[in-house]
Amino acid sequence: MTPGMLRLAYKLLVNDRAKFSGLLVGITFAVFLMIEMTSLFAGVLNRASSTVLNIGASMWVMDPAVQTVANTIGMPDYVLDAVRSVDGVKFAVPLYSGGALVRLRSGAYQSVTVVGVDDTSLFGRPQMLAGRIEDIYGENAFLVVKDAEFSKMENPAIGTEFEINDNRGVIVGIAGVASSGLFGVPTLYTTYQRAIQYLPTARYTVSYILVEPKSSADVARIQRAVARLGYLALTKDEFIGRISDFYKYRTGLGTNILLMTVISFIVGLSISGQTFYTFILENLEKFGALKAIGAKGRVLVGMILFQAAFTALTGYGLGIGLCALLISAARLKIPDYAAMITFGNLGLALVMVVVIAGVSGYVGVRKVLRIEPFDIFRG
Repeated sequence: MTPGMLRLAYKLLVNDRAKFSGLLVGITFAVFLMIEMTSLFAGVLNRASSTVLNIGASMWVMDPAVQTVANTIGMPDYVLDAVRSVDGVKFAVPLYSGGALVRLRSGAYQSVTVVGVDDTSLFGRPQMLAGRIEDIYGENAFLVVKDAEFSKMENPAIGTEFEINDNRGVIVGIAGVASSGLFGVPTLYTTYQRAIQYLPTARYTVSYILVEPKSSADVARIQRAVARLGYLALTKDEFIGRISDFYKYRTGLGTNILLMTVISFIVGLSISGQTFYTFILENLEKFGALKAIGAKGRVLVGMILFQAAFTALTGYGLGIGLCALLISAARLKIPDYAAMITFGNLGLALVMVVVIAGVSGYVGVRKVLRIEPFDIFRG
């Protein structure tokens, strides 16, 4: 396949601007939908695991019935003592995580997520953007996370007061975290003891136990010891995987995203396949002439595959650009918009585009290889 033949294939492709534009639009639209849907799903999964990512603990101990970090099930205090006594545990601290309703300065009510970190170590505390972390020990002290939901707390400053479950609360610091939550509510941090004192809880108050093993070799031993207690110990990655599996397989979200992705693929395949086949039919005489003057079948096949690949990859790039542009625009208007483009999304879309290009090229190759130069000149 010489460069001259590739230039000829390129000119044949772009010479009919209407057909070429139709091919690009079909593939671009399909890629856009595939990446948009999978990016939205990736964003939801990332937000669903935001608490796990923000706290950063190596291991989490929980009730076996817990499926997501949001549906906490309390554990008795003896579990914390038992975990601390397990060989291989460097330290273990309690964590409270629950929902509450706060009354703001304006009199409006706002749902929030309250995270109570260990009073002694403050393990899992967020990064401070304003204020001092030591002030969390002050009376009625809370930290507010400055994320996409920050404005729902009426953009509080240090010293801002609010009411939480008939208790006075004071913002003593503004914090930043790696990932915002999924459910669109602001997040407050305080000490563990203040959280269980201010908020109504069941008999058991420990939502999770955060464990730091002495070494990675101790993880399995800790998990076996916790299992003997009747509870579940997961590494950070295992807990994130458990949350992802819940949203993939136990909700309609994963099925809906999968269906939309498949539909997008079928749309792109049908549009590009039909348009490319029409393009081949309209240029059949030119391919027949090339065959008559000595062009071998493999050269014609190479030209068609080049045309299909060039169109598919161009549409792939345009689809990615369009999706990135719209996601950026959406985040300007909707700060908590969850979609995020990942390498996995791009790889999946690329595989599907290659399939589209392969099917389109196969349709064209079959038609071109069947033509006879005699038939072309006779017509």
